Amino acid sequence: MLKSVFRYLFGVALVLLTLLSNASPSAAVSLELSPMGALSFINLAGDRPTNLGVKAGKLAPCPDSPNCVVSQGDTDAEHAIAPLSYSGDPAQAMAQLAAIVTAMPRTTIVESTDNYLYAEFASKLMGFVDDVEFYLDPAESVIQVRSASRLGKSDLGVNRQRIEAIRQQFQA
Repeated sequence: MLKSVFRYLFGVALVLLTLLSNASPSAAVSLELSPMGALSFINLAGDRPTNLGVKAGKLAPCPDSPNCVVSQGDTDAEHAIAPLSYSGDPAQAMAQLAAIVTAMPRTTIVESTDNYLYAEFASKLMGFVDDVEFYLDPAESVIQVRSASRLGKSDLGVNRQRIEAIRQQFQA
């Protein structure tokens, strides 16, 4: 019993420290007491960013925090990642990408056009959300990518790993 209480309190402390370490002022974290007296967390997803989308042919740059990768603009090793290369029909490339992303667990497609795909990925344990964007650049025959955590500072490399996993499936 004491061991499970300790685990619970440790988990709550870890979540709160993660949120407070780099949460935006608008990040919403609601706490409620359930009938059993346990805390239940609501909206650990945070608010959807307002800087998403393609502007002047570019995805948004990464913030200073290490929980983001982008294939345009950033040249530092922490944030830079290669775009996805494709050959052939751009429409087929986007359809293949959409199929790969849709098949991934805990994924919601928010927006999909002929040259842009925006998806939200929720973490398994706590439901933290990462915003992942893909922009088809037909002039370069690449799909530019951006993957960023909404809350916290570190993502333990999850955003980079996700893009590389998508790349592996995309090139298969």
